[in-house]
Amino acid sequence: MAKIWDINSKFYYYLRVELAVCDAYAKLGFFPEEEIKKVHKKAKFSVERIDKIEAEVHHDVIAFLTNVNESLGEGLAKYMHVGMTSSDVIDTAFALQIQDSSEIIRDDFDTLLETVRMMAQKYKYTVCIGRSHGIHAEVTTFGIKLLNMYDALERVYRNFVDSAEEIRVGQISGPVGTYSNLPIDLEPEVCKSLDLKPARISTQIIARDYHARFMQSLGLVASVVEQIATEIRHLQRTEVREVEEGFAKTQKGSSAMPHKKNPVLSENLCGLARVVRNNVNTAMENVVLWHERDISHSSAERIIFPDSLTLVDFMLTRLNNVLSNLVVKEENMLKNADMFGGIVYSQKVMLALVENGLSREQAYRIVQRNALDAFENDGSFKYNLDHDDEVLEYLSTDDLDDCFQRGEYLRNVDKIYEKFEF
Repeated sequence: MAKIWDINSKFYYYLRVELAVCDAYAKLGFFPEEEIKKVHKKAKFSVERIDKIEAEVHHDVIAFLTNVNESLGEGLAKYMHVGMTSSDVIDTAFALQIQDSSEIIRDDFDTLLETVRMMAQKYKYTVCIGRSHGIHAEVTTFGIKLLNMYDALERVYRNFVDSAEEIRVGQISGPVGTYSNLPIDLEPEVCKSLDLKPARISTQIIARDYHARFMQSLGLVASVVEQIATEIRHLQRTEVREVEEGFAKTQKGSSAMPHKKNPVLSENLCGLARVVRNNVNTAMENVVLWHERDISHSSAERIIFPDSLTLVDFMLTRLNNVLSNLVVKEENMLKNADMFGGIVYSQKVMLALVENGLSREQAYRIVQRNALDAFENDGSFKYNLDHDDEVLEYLSTDDLDDCFQRGEYLRNVDKIYEKFEF
């Protein structure tokens, strides 16, 4: 990823576009094919030389073209950049950089989704507690937690692919997009050779709402990565200890406290997500330009695109590493699910009381009284129910035991999994 966005690669992509334009001119009969073959062989550039020229002319595309023309000589230089404007080169090359970067991110996603899929299969029936507002709610499985992660990742992946396809657009339309000094048939030929789509219309640049939508897709990816990383951080807390990031034998968690094992990788992911999301705002600001073009977007894009694409590549790779090495503490998951004598089975008890003659309001009051007593006094919900005369008037101890069967909460797991094509 870093190589795609380094300065040498930028000019390499520029040269690809310029040579594709030469080829298209030749194909349409405007340039002699034999001369263009010579252009391909001789066209070269030097970043060091470009920098020296740019220091004088203060224009990177002119500096690039001047340097390339030096390598071609007068006889061949006349075929370069004919009828074009700088943005034809810049925006079309930019599209190529984005496409090549997107291929790396697609591979990252494929690897990560496979990791989550395998984990979801492995922990399909691993009982754990579900939480709402951070408070114990009802029993679920760790596999279902992972399925939710898979679903969100798959969804932002599809959105990313769609936006990457939409931005696969080039332009060779000249100043203010009117094709005034080049044939209008040139653009589709150039774009076809570069595996891009010609812009339906352009001003002197490709409209920046394309780029804003693409950056939004990266922001969504970053947010879902952060959601997963946040879940890991919560589950690793000392009082929870249901999962832990992998911890190497020689690793140290704190300079002061030797007992520490911190979820530092997940914390890093949460921090990086904030950077990517803030770059989305910059991309949105770049949509608004003066008339047919200005370059207020350019300086920002030189930062936010390489940074965001590199960060998302890194984040997906790191998340895959975190999940691949995740320590899942199944015994602690069971222990947490049974805290306070199974208060999380309160709804089952309430519904059983309703089925046996109590109103919902009466049943709720009785169950809540017993549950909160267990919760606030570090007691047992099940014990309280077994010794509550008001409860026993409607439910036997066997009836109560039935309410505390985990299997009832897992009976639809298979059907939930059937919704996924694993």
